[in-house]
Amino acid sequence: MHKALSMLALSGALVCALARADIDWSRVDAAIGREGAVIGTVHRYDLPRPDLQVALDGVTLAPGLAGAGWAAFLQVGPYAMMRGDLVVAQSEAPRALETLVAKGVRVSGAHSHMLRARPAPAHLHVSGYGDPAEMAQALRDVARSKARDPDPPAPTSPELAPQELAQIELALGAKGRMALGAWRFVIPRAEGVRASGVPAPPAMGIATALNFQLLGDGRAAVAGEFAALPGEIAALIEALQSGGVEVVALCDHMPDDQPRLFFVHVWALDDAVQLAYALRRGLEVLGADAAFIPPAPAPARARPAP
Repeated sequence: MHKALSMLALSGALVCALARADIDWSRVDAAIGREGAVIGTVHRYDLPRPDLQVALDGVTLAPGLAGAGWAAFLQVGPYAMMRGDLVVAQSEAPRALETLVAKGVRVSGAHSHMLRARPAPAHLHVSGYGDPAEMAQALRDVARSKARDPDPPAPTSPELAPQELAQIELALGAKGRMALGAWRFVIPRAEGVRASGVPAPPAMGIATALNFQLLGDGRAAVAGEFAALPGEIAALIEALQSGGVEVVALCDHMPDDQPRLFFVHVWALDDAVQLAYALRRGLEVLGADAAFIPPAPAPARARPAP
């Protein structure tokens, strides 16, 4: 009896050890063709499409606005949960969908996030669970080709004065980082969100993400998405439109998020600091920190007369 209990304990310990075994992320890096960024417990990979030269309202968009595809992996037991957003040309979308489904990757959304953009890229929202290296290879087969490996250098961006960056970060309540030619700000929701029943960090794409492409003279183009509950959508749209921010798409990316989230995609052109305060109106609707935010300051730089 004692021997049987010892064997049972040993078997349980082996199972736990296997469940805790760390994934060899170097295999995932090799499969996807780049080194990932480690954000807490998430391994996140940018999958840009700089070859897609997208223009909107007279602005040639940096990859950080128009072609900022990504994939994120979170270890769950011995395997990984994956979430992502692949950016492809619309002509590539049908074949890409076939390839992903054939390789066991779940596609939960296929649409465009930008009105009037030419050419309009298609966004494919994907998820999966399993061997992360195998999923990474499937994503690479769709998101990148040998013709696009390695990526060309990121476009240069006009400088943002330190005081302007500080004002934008104050308004949004988040620190920004430059990526793919745009400043990126990620603002998590106040409550926890579960993806496929598992607690999911914001880096898994479950957060508001706002991207600023600087245009010079303190101006910026902004594209991004607000992560909203169904009951917040109407008030969010009203708050954004009152601040001159255009709502260009409304969709859900993953139907099994808990609570169920919808993503309100936005677009705007204006003074960068003014836009940050306009976007803050939307953040307040989402139940984020409702501390008093002072009125938006006057534009920091003089504008030439029209």
